[in-house]
Amino acid sequence: MGQPNILFLFTDDQRLTTLGALNNPEIRTPNLDRLVRSGTVFTRPYIMGSTVGAVCICSRSMLLTGRSLFRSPRDPQHGDGLALWPETLRQAGYTTFATGKWHNGPQAFARCFSSGADIFFGGMSDHLKVPVHQFNPHGNYPREAARLGGKFSTELFSDAAIRFLETYEAQAPFFLYVSYTAPHDPRMAPREFAEMYRPENIALPENFMPRHPFDNGELGIRDEQLAPFPRTPEVIRRHIADYYAMITHADFHIGRILEALERTGHERNTIIVFAGDNGLALGQHGLMGKQSLYEHSLSVPLVFAGPGIPAGRRCDALAYLHDVFPTTCDLAGIPTPQTVESVSLVPILRGEKPPAREHIFGAYKDLQRCLIGQRWKLIRYPQVGVTQLFNLQADPWELNNLADDPAHADTLLALDQRLRDHQRQLSDPLPLPPL
Repeated sequence: MGQPNILFLFTDDQRLTTLGALNNPEIRTPNLDRLVRSGTVFTRPYIMGSTVGAVCICSRSMLLTGRSLFRSPRDPQHGDGLALWPETLRQAGYTTFATGKWHNGPQAFARCFSSGADIFFGGMSDHLKVPVHQFNPHGNYPREAARLGGKFSTELFSDAAIRFLETYEAQAPFFLYVSYTAPHDPRMAPREFAEMYRPENIALPENFMPRHPFDNGELGIRDEQLAPFPRTPEVIRRHIADYYAMITHADFHIGRILEALERTGHERNTIIVFAGDNGLALGQHGLMGKQSLYEHSLSVPLVFAGPGIPAGRRCDALAYLHDVFPTTCDLAGIPTPQTVESVSLVPILRGEKPPAREHIFGAYKDLQRCLIGQRWKLIRYPQVGVTQLFNLQADPWELNNLADDPAHADTLLALDQRLRDHQRQLSDPLPLPPL
């Protein structure tokens, strides 16, 4: 069948636990649930964090370069000498097409894609008034030349992807990059989807708090101003209902793309990857945004489906979102560029070897650092002298801080040393004070 096509579906601010197939009975995601059943879903995928408040900038840069947080340029178009993911596929003979949010600069877009439509060079927008560009082969995308999309962003980008699938007749394999601005705020799903979720029927998360228990250094950022302090159950339920409505709306249009993939005959030779760029708190730990290192903010959905991908499988291997770059290269039979630091998940997908990582490292600005293992998680806040230790197996909601429990003193010290080791290995410039 030759090299597979690759369809990458990418959502904005969608946390891991927002799929019905992942034991969330409150949310309706029939198309993504079907994708999960037909492929392999990773249950412990993470981003590495961010050096800026707009977490998706760093997340997308790491995805694009396959490099770790402190070695991936905030603006990849200035990353001279670094291979870029779609560019690598393009150089290997793929037709590369993109639609939707591109937060990595027009020069990087020009390197990566041979065509595209309805391209948004921004971070967030009114979903009914998203400013988009049509593809320019010379990479000329002046801001004043953007036009308003004229449709809800999710529909607009899905329509562009479907047009591509319906008209693609070339012999070369394609890479189709569909990047939504949903469910990022403003959360304004069309009425029929908003009416699916009544706030009074939404369960509060177990780790709902009116306020974060201490100042984590980022309580004044824009995202935290989206709901008043103290957080109330009524306000948080409304936010979650609106969030779920946006995700269900996105799921509907993802279903349209998957139907077009099948209708056009491309499905039999297409690897589908679904992922999100970062998580979101929405009342958990008294937070609203993603500027933290809790599970709700670092964990993202990651699903692979298609030829050669085991169906109906859940994998608990620790993974990074930016592992997608070498994984797709491996699936396509393309050498992974030497500048890529992340690892291919294909051996794990095929059950050929045990998980590649014992720990996940996370960082947010110079305010927070964490280390995550299969069981234990350490978070340090060096600016305010706070340390948290969670047993994720017994306490997945991160409510019981064991850092001051003498029974876990050895575990705390061992994790702190591993955290420092990761800092050195990943070129983290922040010195941590002793515990």
